Amino acid sequence: MKFVDEASIHVRAGKGGDGSASFRREKYIQYGGPDGGDGGRGGSVLLQGDSGLNTLVDFRHRREYKAKNGEPGRGRQMAGKGADQIVIRVPLGTIVRDEESGELLGEVTRHGQEMVVARGGKGGLGNVHFKSSTNRAPRKFVPGEPGEERQLHLELKVLADVGLLGYPNAGKSTLISAVSAARPKVADYPFTTLHPNLGVVSIDVDHSFVIADIPGIIEGAAEGAGLGIQFLKHLQRTRLLLHLVELAPLDGKDPAEAVIELERELLNYDAALADKPRWLVFTKADLLAPEALDSTVQGVLETLQWKGEWAVISSVAQQGTEDLVQRIMRAVEQQSADHAEAEEIDERYATVLPETPPDPV
Repeated sequence: MKFVDEASIHVRAGKGGDGSASFRREKYIQYGGPDGGDGGRGGSVLLQGDSGLNTLVDFRHRREYKAKNGEPGRGRQMAGKGADQIVIRVPLGTIVRDEESGELLGEVTRHGQEMVVARGGKGGLGNVHFKSSTNRAPRKFVPGEPGEERQLHLELKVLADVGLLGYPNAGKSTLISAVSAARPKVADYPFTTLHPNLGVVSIDVDHSFVIADIPGIIEGAAEGAGLGIQFLKHLQRTRLLLHLVELAPLDGKDPAEAVIELERELLNYDAALADKPRWLVFTKADLLAPEALDSTVQGVLETLQWKGEWAVISSVAQQGTEDLVQRIMRAVEQQSADHAEAEEIDERYATVLPETPPDPV
């Protein structure tokens, strides 16, 4: 299945119903006067965040969304019925732009969050609004306003606390299946993962984090090679990157050289992404004898002069995975606490500063 993280859809809101130019006609009432009602509002088109979705693949099959028009007004000052709105469900992390102008319309980041992308037209006024002492029988009415119409560009960036980064066959899918309830496809050939998979790692009732299995990156990905930059962008939303390093690669590539190549791809794509907190996670430890395992790991760390966090695991043998998720949980919670504290400091600082600087003396 091809992962679709960009889509183009056309949305059109409903037209407002026309006002009515009606007159009251009843037996024994000679001068009934105007009684035309207002038209109903046209239906709007909304996007709604759905945490159960993680791709834009549904928009490959349906690209047109059109809301119904409002009903016209009727006599006896009866207003026309407004049309129902159309709600389009999108995954969290969807960025919405006007395709023609490039204007950023908004971003859907919470479950249930709604964003109006095409507003329905207002209903027109009936002739009852135009009667006066000098115009007792107005025939004027106002037609309904047209609804908004847009071509939208949707772009999805996966929302996750932790992103798994690595070359194909580094063990990303195996790790996410070992520590969460997600069950991505696992095989021993490149590009087994063709779309990001999200898994919730639950430590206990009140402690959990979301981990994203990003498709494997190859050399030249920042320039579009392989699956290209369409997946590197998903790492921008994560708080922590786990750089998975295969200890015994099938192609015989040196693990340290693999780390350097992938770091180069991150830097070429986005320098800010390369600066994100990143841990080295050595995978498939069960394939090496203890002596070879220690020497290989230490050799990579020395070659890279690595000063950051690192871990050695085997997802298949459940070796080191429990300790790893506990450490990740502590790191994610610490980042959340630091972020909250920074926001609190910024808020306090903003209240101390005057709104406008004083004039220089």
